[in-house]
Amino acid sequence: MDPRYEHFKNFSGNDMSREEKRAIWLEISDMTGEEFDAMQTHHKEHQAGAPKVGDMAPDFTAEVLGAGRKRTGEFVTLSTLRGRPVALAFGSYT
Repeated sequence: MDPRYEHFKNFSGNDMSREEKRAIWLEISDMTGEEFDAMQTHHKEHQAGAPKVGDMAPDFTAEVLGAGRKRTGEFVTLSTLRGRPVALAFGSYT
């Protein structure tokens, strides 16, 4: 790894203190300290409401896509698939 970027190693991990992360973030971005603090507060509040590893997934309904990722008008609800393997792909394919 290029020594200039060594301080980014494990940035998202738990090895760095909040103040260390804050200092690096402010160094590499055009955010102010107040904007960073607001972002961290929002992230912490958001994470508090998110399911934890091992929690039951919240139920939802999604449209089934057909060939060529075309909309089908058919929908499936997660709870109807209980006991069966389910894979979800999130992201953009554009």
